[in-house]
Amino acid sequence: MSSKNCQDQVSPLVKGFFHSESSTISYVVQDPQSNSCAIIDSVLDLNYASGTIGHTHADAMIEYVETHQLSVEWLIETHVHADHLSAAPYIQQQRGGKIGIAKQIVEVQEVFGKIFNAGTEFQRDGGQFDFLFSDRSQYTIGEMAAHAMHTPGHTPACMTHVIGDAAFVGDTLFMPDGGTARADFPGGDAAQLYNSIQKILSLPDDTRIFVCHDYGPNGRDIAWQTTVGDERLMNIHLADGANEAEFVAMRTKRDATLSMPSLIMPSIQVNMRAGHMPASEANGEVYLKVPLSGLKANKTP
Repeated sequence: MSSKNCQDQVSPLVKGFFHSESSTISYVVQDPQSNSCAIIDSVLDLNYASGTIGHTHADAMIEYVETHQLSVEWLIETHVHADHLSAAPYIQQQRGGKIGIAKQIVEVQEVFGKIFNAGTEFQRDGGQFDFLFSDRSQYTIGEMAAHAMHTPGHTPACMTHVIGDAAFVGDTLFMPDGGTARADFPGGDAAQLYNSIQKILSLPDDTRIFVCHDYGPNGRDIAWQTTVGDERLMNIHLADGANEAEFVAMRTKRDATLSMPSLIMPSIQVNMRAGHMPASEANGEVYLKVPLSGLKANKTP
């Protein structure tokens, strides 16, 4: 158990933006000593029924950046999201910044490139992104030090980004009363997820944790900030010192009851391309595919 604290760490300024349709929280993370910032897990609005794209959520983030005269250095994806489309290219076009994800994106691209029959024109080398993070990659936002921790299990390309005294954990952890991520998507692994969570919980107790989703369990207000210490003591899937075998059994049983996210089909096709749409077809229109065999848990093409 970690008894360390992070009192000597820089404390970034963090502004959360809640996207109610996908229950996603996107973040603007600012170096307190400059106007440099990163944007984490941005969201593009999609009306799936009508096949139309919107920018309301992304525009709110852009307005915040412009109002505070911030310089966007990074557009970070904690993983390939299955419940929303990334707005990173849209924001990059207007405000700049490098789009980054874990280097294990190539594993996700290989699996889903086959599932969606993306063809040889879809490169499975991560080249759609500007930067691929490795485990322990170090980078800066202005003068503020940051590093990436590879935390797979929910997906192979999940990264936790530790920025000063804050950790952005993607879907790996939720608020303590929300538990932990599912591990039944293709490439997911509950044992890996357990070990990734232990890596996060080894951070100092007072490290601020910012989650990517919140669903307001039991009717409580939406929340997205907790701490390592509170996760360790109160997370409903980790309390009472559950060991790896117990966690895997719990996660496997629970995942078997979950339905697929409603936007998983369009989301993965776009997000594995760094938020870019597939190439247009001969008529100039862009199409997203739905394999009628479905997306079975841990399906191997």
